[in-house]
Amino acid sequence: MRAHRYSVDPADLEEFLARRASLIGTVRETHPGLTATLLVRLDDGTYTDTWHWSGERELNAALAAIATFPEAPLAMALTSDATANNGLVVDQR
Repeated sequence: MRAHRYSVDPADLEEFLARRASLIGTVRETHPGLTATLLVRLDDGTYTDTWHWSGERELNAALAAIATFPEAPLAMALTSDATANNGLVVDQR
């Protein structure tokens, strides 16, 4: 999985959600290993955006191709203080 954390100005949220949806659609068309995404607004107003992949190989292939997704910089342009971490799901119930 890949987890992002960032802020989005409330005035930009609707546009961000539209751009994020477009990005997710494009990624899924070219990298079907993306199995689920989850965007959560935290109590402090920041967001966590978790993208689940069918495997590490699929995640790495999509990351290697990130420059081919024009929607990525358009969506991320509406965020600030962005961080990202990759991880392996150990337990899910």
